[in-house]
Amino acid sequence: MKMTGALQRVLQVFLSDPNERRYGYDLMKAAKLPSGTLYPMLARLQDEGLATSEWEAQREDAGGRPPRKYYHLTGEGVRVARLELAQVSLDASRGSAGSSKPATRGAIQ
Repeated sequence: MKMTGALQRVLQVFLSDPNERRYGYDLMKAAKLPSGTLYPMLARLQDEGLATSEWEAQREDAGGRPPRKYYHLTGEGVRVARLELAQVSLDASRGSAGSSKPATRGAIQ
């Protein structure tokens, strides 16, 4: 998966508290992304084993709101996200943020 600005924002949201489960709308607001960008990205993260998801149980106090689907980075997802964001930061500090350097092994491509 290519490291884009949108992916960087999503990973930063996840890493702000790696143990917290996030639902889609929460991620959309925090990362300032439209659903058409966010949900395919979440699907790719899941396909690569970097994120998991689960539906919440229907709650009586939800006021008719449908159950939410919560997303969470896996342990490998946290590791890869930290490495990739560190690389982006390093590239930016070197003035080469636009370079097309190959991603590290096992990283998001």
